[in-house]
Amino acid sequence: MKVEKFTIDLRSDTVTRPSAEMRDVMNRAVTGDDVFAEDPEINELQSRCAKMFGMEAGLYCPSGTMTNQIAISVHTRPGDEVIC
Repeated sequence: MKVEKFTIDLRSDTVTRPSAEMRDVMNRAVTGDDVFAEDPEINELQSRCAKMFGMEAGLYCPSGTMTNQIAISVHTRPGDEVIC
């Protein structure tokens, strides 16, 4: 069996490049406004993940930065400081 070698750079979302196939899938995706819970793909993803982890609901965060900001916000009050 022949094993193909390739590299995927996951250091940051700013260095990754979508392939032609990925762009095609994005162009065909059914979308809506996620802010108003009108994106069927995101709604399905959140529901599936919540069910998978035995939770009542899920929340999709597109980046680690967003996830970190949410985590800090739920553990602090306005005006608090965080030392990392």
